[in-house]
Amino acid sequence: MKKTETELNAFRLILPEEIFQYFDIVDLKEDNGQIDISLDEKDVVPTGYQREELASKGFHSSIEIQDFPLRRRKVFLHVRRRKWQIKTNGKIISRDWDLVAKGTHLTQDFAIFLKGIFGQIPNQW
Repeated sequence: MKKTETELNAFRLILPEEIFQYFDIVDLKEDNGQIDISLDEKDVVPTGYQREELASKGFHSSIEIQDFPLRRRKVFLHVRRRKWQIKTNGKIISRDWDLVAKGTHLTQDFAIFLKGIFGQIPNQW
């Protein structure tokens, strides 16, 4: 879905900055006290593969990541990572992301925030 500049500026206030460098916001839903934001990785070849002849092979299955709550609503990011095939050898490649805090389904920033409050990162919500 096409976003206006005002909408993008609003998203920049609530989402981690690196999101906009690598992902497009494709959907936003609010229902039952929960906000779901769908993100698709931009069609930018991963570092180290610029000289390869690649074919886009769509997306991996979506992963769900919990982020900071907004106005007492849970926020979930639904992220789809791209995959490409190297035409010369058939190998499937993807960019390696470090968006989720290890052992959780939380964004790195949210996990660090919770650790500061509770002294540990909760692993279940």
